[in-house]
Amino acid sequence: MKLTTTADRRPVISLTPPSTPRLRMESTGSRRTLLDGAWWPRSTDPVAELPGLILAIDKLRGPVTRLVLAAAGWDSHPRRLGVNGRVLRLGYFTSQPVSLLTAICGTNERIDLLVVPPRTATGTADAAMVLAAATTNKVHAQHILLAVSTPTPRPVDAAEEEWETEGGQIGPVLAPAGHRAPAGQSAGRGEA
Repeated sequence: MKLTTTADRRPVISLTPPSTPRLRMESTGSRRTLLDGAWWPRSTDPVAELPGLILAIDKLRGPVTRLVLAAAGWDSHPRRLGVNGRVLRLGYFTSQPVSLLTAICGTNERIDLLVVPPRTATGTADAAMVLAAATTNKVHAQHILLAVSTPTPRPVDAAEEEWETEGGQIGPVLAPAGHRAPAGQSAGRGEA
């Protein structure tokens, strides 16, 4: 059992101004979605990254009062964070997926965001954020990066499909035994 000390109850305050978060949120505020959007932090330092995110959510959905984060994936685990003159409670849980952050607003509204790892390639991060913010998204946070980074099969055009199904071939033309192959082509079957 861990005892809570006075130092644990003191809020941590970032010494730098909040950065503009890389955030994409579902625009309607619908509760029929798996996720409300996505956030792509620049680092794994919660004191540097969370204030900008909190202020952005404040403007879009109302004041954030609490954040639920994964225990893994962060450099530190402050329990209280001072942002814009108020103190927010932060909870870190091993049961929370690393790719999910939950914000609780003053109206008891719950906002679930995909957390894109900081070193993710730009194209993959953008695709993941678009999918997470889509009202039609059916992919859970922990599977989104895999879903957007899995290559989709190349579409086959009609001419190629016909070629494949009617016996077209790529390679040398083989002449039947006793016949000569057309000029410039292999005779096959050991013939010259």
